[in-house]
Amino acid sequence: MKSKLEYIWLDGYKPTQSLRSKTQVKSDFGGTLEECPMWSFDGSSTLQASGDDSDCLLKPVAIFSDPDRANAYLVMTEVLNADGSPHESNGRATIDDDDDDFWFGFEQEYFLWDTTTNLPPGFPPGGYPGPQGPYYCSVGASNAYGRDCIEDHLDLCLEAGINLEGINAEVAAGQWEFQVFAKGAKRAGDETWVARYLLERTAERYGYAINWEPKPLGKQLDWNGSGMHANFSNGPMRDSGDKEIFTKICEEFGKNIERHISVYGADNDQRLTGEHETQSIDMFSYGVSDRGASIRIPVGTVDDGWKGRLEDRRTASNADPYKVAAAIIKTTKEGMS
Repeated sequence: MKSKLEYIWLDGYKPTQSLRSKTQVKSDFGGTLEECPMWSFDGSSTLQASGDDSDCLLKPVAIFSDPDRANAYLVMTEVLNADGSPHESNGRATIDDDDDDFWFGFEQEYFLWDTTTNLPPGFPPGGYPGPQGPYYCSVGASNAYGRDCIEDHLDLCLEAGINLEGINAEVAAGQWEFQVFAKGAKRAGDETWVARYLLERTAERYGYAINWEPKPLGKQLDWNGSGMHANFSNGPMRDSGDKEIFTKICEEFGKNIERHISVYGADNDQRLTGEHETQSIDMFSYGVSDRGASIRIPVGTVDDGWKGRLEDRRTASNADPYKVAAAIIKTTKEGMS
């Protein structure tokens, strides 16, 4: 029997990388990562190489079943240069977490985008729906838009083996969210990117594109933007029960604003204004149960005796989870040193 292996990678577009993929047909494939061969592609067509030296390599790093195609698999890959070194666009290779001590949960917000109207579903042509308020976690055709697409995506992710922990309609019409959790920063990034890939592909059937921009409706409008809140912990945070550890980590984040903002998504200044449950992009704050802070300390962490996680709320919806994780790990380690 022949199997279809869909190799997925991130291109070299700036400031926001896009997903790319192509199919390899392989005979007698057993479904394991070890069986996935290295592959190559034309990097000159993805802004990752010049035309006179265009070969880039695809290194398989994670594999999932593909329930949307017969005898198929989804293969997440890293982009390497022809000599086998990590390509400059390869954010996954920058993660310093070989022992998977860090756990990540990404809350991925996005807008469905109707390709015929160039607006989110629920937006009348040339205008706007009613003010936000009734759309969050809504039910009913007058408030929830695109549910069939969202439900298909959820089912596909779960069947593929991606650890989606939930979905919900968000505060604006046509805006939704899914949550991914994984033990290990690289695994969390792999699963988030493959979930994004499946969402893009599922939406094709409904005539939707996916808008990952943090403020696609404009800074001046009274509509929430889209984020990708990053929940994270490591062993000492989960086990020690020491408030001082969390305080030192948060203080270290405050010393490294640019390190984080530089990889937290393009045009994030339009979202991080100090309004709509955000802190201003040039400021830093942290607090227990404070959704207007840069970093929220969940009340559950405090109630559990200072054991648990932190939530960085600055991360935009279009950020690369690999690069986000790399920055969080670096700053967290520095804060604990």
